[in-house]
Order: sequence, then C-alpha cells, then structure tokens
Amino acid sequence: MKLLAKIFGLIGVFLIPVGIVYGLMTDFTEWAGFPAILATAVMCLFLWYFLNFTDKKHPDMPYENLEGEIADGAGDYGFYSPWSWWPLFIGVACTIVVVGLAIDWWIVLVAIPFAAAAVLGWVYEYNRGDHAH
Repeated sequence: MKLLAKIFGLIGVFLIPVGIVYGLMTDFTEWAGFPAILATAVMCLFLWYFLNFTDKKHPDMPYENLEGEIADGAGDYGFYSPWSWWPLFIGVACTIVVVGLAIDWWIVLVAIPFAAAAVLGWVYEYNRGDHAH
C-alpha cells in the first residue's frame, strides 16, 4: 500500500499545476478539461490519504513481502451473498438515473425512489426472510 499511496500522491500533486497551466493556456474558457484535471487531482489525493491511513492500521500486507508465498494472503475476506438480486436492481436503478441525467430531469425523479428501495433491500437483506439473523 505504501507504493500505491506514493503513486497516487505524486499523480495528484502533479495534476494540480497541470490543471492550472491548462486553464491559463485556454484562458479558462474551456470548461471541460480544466475542472476535469483538477477533479482527477482531488480524487488521486483522496486515494493517497485513504491508502496512507489504511497503511498505518495494517502496515504488513502479504503482497508487499517480496519473499512471501501465495498462502500468506489466505484468510477471510468478508461475506458475500451469491444469491442476492439486489445488486442487479441497484444497477438498473443507477442506469436509469444516469440516462435521466442525459435526457431529462424528471426521469431522475422517477428513478430515485427505485434506487432508494434497492439500496434499502440490499442493506436489510439479512434482517428478514429465510436468512434473518
């Protein structure tokens, strides 16, 4: 994680002056590139902060050991429900939201309740039915 943090930090620091120079060269009249470069810099710096913060809590990751074995990374990575249909519904709802942003705002207003219902269904999936806690 240390290497990834350094890479994202360097890219973020590099993109800030690049974005400013790009804005100066276009006299800040081109409104797609300048904000996009600065937004990319902010996202890279966010990832740099997150990776640094995570590295302080988990300093010795198995993939950073050059002498490590594949079995060193074995273990529990979390719990996943392979039979869940809620991610599909969330994907469909988000697709409708994005299409609504491209076409007209009222489509977004129609899709937001469906997206909220899908997120609530996914969050509370294990609180009812056959798999309730």
